[in-house]
Amino acid sequence: QVQLVESGGGLVQAGDSLRLSCAASGRTFSSSAMGWFRQAPGKQRESVAAISWSGGTTHYADSVKGRFTISRDNAKNTMYLQMNSLKPEDTAVYYCAADKSFVHLTTTPNKVDYWGQGTQVTVSS
Repeated sequence: QVQLVESGGGLVQAGDSLRLSCAASGRTFSSSAMGWFRQAPGKQRESVAAISWSGGTTHYADSVKGRFTISRDNAKNTMYLQMNSLKPEDTAVYYCAADKSFVHLTTTPNKVDYWGQGTQVTVSS
């Protein structure tokens, strides 16, 4: 079992930065791949970024490449998403996720095992 709690969302202006955190509890955190998803009103949940259990492999959606950076600290059971140069289209609820499969976190969200409750990110123009 893995429990996930996101923090760090908020209201910012276009061009600003935010860092989201995902605190995890459970013995399997360090062996789980982790990821961030987002869902805007009226849209499907989409993968934003994913990171392997070791941190050695990462994946980003094309829309955030070069602006967002995913990282994790297994000693602190925490994952991060550094978001720079934010745009209004980044506005969404951001969800932390964990799964044994890195592929689930990038292509098949319906198969992801664990989800956080979400944190709102709003970017004004």
